[in-house]
Amino acid sequence: QVQLVESGGGLVQPGGSLRLSCTASGGIFTIWAMGWYRQAPGKQRELVATITGGTSTNYADSVKGRFTIFRDNAKNTVYLQMNSLKPEDTAVYYCNAEISRVAGFRTDYWGQGTQVTVSS
Repeated sequence: QVQLVESGGGLVQPGGSLRLSCTASGGIFTIWAMGWYRQAPGKQRELVATITGGTSTNYADSVKGRFTIFRDNAKNTVYLQMNSLKPEDTAVYYCNAEISRVAGFRTDYWGQGTQVTVSS
């Protein structure tokens, strides 16, 4: 069974930094795109950043220049480096990965979420 396990969330002051990580495990053949999404209270889940199997990245306008997504394919891990954090970045952050367990089939998987709170 594929699992995505996230870590790195917490409480940080405005202007501070956090690094989230997400590791995939369990019968993986290939990991395609990986990404981070977030959901604030009372709001819909939104895309934060994605990265393809190579190095192509995509960011929400609200985090461009502040957040960086990168991955270590040898460790099946994706990271989100968050700098210059703002109170509006407060949300539960979810890891997403498109994974093949066998050739020719791809499935989306989600992590359990990690809370990020930006507050003084």
